[in-house]
Order: sequence, then C-alpha cells, then structure tokens
Amino acid sequence: MLHVFHREHAGRPRRVLWMLEEIGEPYELTVMSWEQGSGEEHRARHPLGRVPVVQLDDGYVFESAAICLHLADLHPDASLIGALGTHARALAYQWSIFAPAELEPPLIEAAIFREADPERAGKARARFFEAANAVAQSLDGDDYLVEGEFGVADVLVGTALSFTKRAKFPDPLPQPLEDYLTRLFERPAYQRALERAAAAS
Repeated sequence: MLHVFHREHAGRPRRVLWMLEEIGEPYELTVMSWEQGSGEEHRARHPLGRVPVVQLDDGYVFESAAICLHLADLHPDASLIGALGTHARALAYQWSIFAPAELEPPLIEAAIFREADPERAGKARARFFEAANAVAQSLDGDDYLVEGEFGVADVLVGTALSFTKRAKFPDPLPQPLEDYLTRLFERPAYQRALERAAAAS
C-alpha cells in the first residue's frame, strides 16, 4: 500500500492526500514531528528532510507536484489529467508547475518578511497577485482550469492559493478565485483529506 510521509503543520502534503482521496487509492499516513522529519531516517527518504514523500512499491518520490502528476498518471480512470500528447495534458503540466514556480515563492517571501521588511513583503505580494490574476483570467468563467474539468492542476493551484489563508494574507483574493476555492474545498475528497490529516496528527 502507498505510504505518505507528512509533518505537523506542513501544507504541501495535504495536496497529496487530496489527490489520493479523489482517486480512491488506499494509503498509509505517517505524520512526523519536526524532529523526526529532520532525522537520518527521513533524510534517507528525502535528502533535505522535507515533506511530502510517498513510498511506492518501487521506491520513494518527493516534491508534491511530481507526486500529484505521477498519481494522475497511475490512475487514468480518475480522469485527473488529459491523455498523453494532448493540449489538455500540456495545460495540466503548465498549471501544475505554475503553482510552485509562480504562486508559492512570493507568498512565502511575503509571509517571512511581513514584519521584518514590510516593503519587501509588499513587493512580494504584488508579484503574487500578478500571478493570481493570471489564474483568474485563465478560468474565464469556467469552474476549473483545464477545459472546465476538475483535475490535478486544480489540486496544485488551489492549495497554493489557499496558503494566503494560512499565512493570514492582508489582501483578499480576486472574487473569481475566492469562488474557485469555495468550489474546490467543498469537494468531498478535499474534506476527507483534511479529516484524515487531522486524525493522524
């Protein structure tokens, strides 16, 4: 059975749990303390001691976007990614990479420097909102990012956008993105993922 390694208060592993709940794949979940995550045992799974990491039959995989894309590939019947070679598949890659490359770095920077360097934090928020507006424009009235159908890209982009809530961002998201998050977080699989993470903590 697939095994997910999580850590207390970490946000990115939740997207992996959400993917697994959407797919209906049974899994084991280990939630580690910060000390356990920094230990040699976990560094054998991830050289930097980070999460999430999944253990598959043939070895470990880390980086949440890589894990989610791989899970979508392993379960084509779940229809969370387009067929190989299609434009829908390319768009899934595009937005799945956009989330950690363009949305998350300025979010993290803004949170880190909110008090220590407000000017730097403000510039980081501006970069984030430029990227967030690109997501809103791409939705263009659709419920989801790729051809209007829910998929792996929504898991990755949606969880990235949700970090604004966890980081207590002072600025609201554009209304289309607030509506998008509401749709995403009302999904039963997302609720099950939250419950599973809470029960294991």
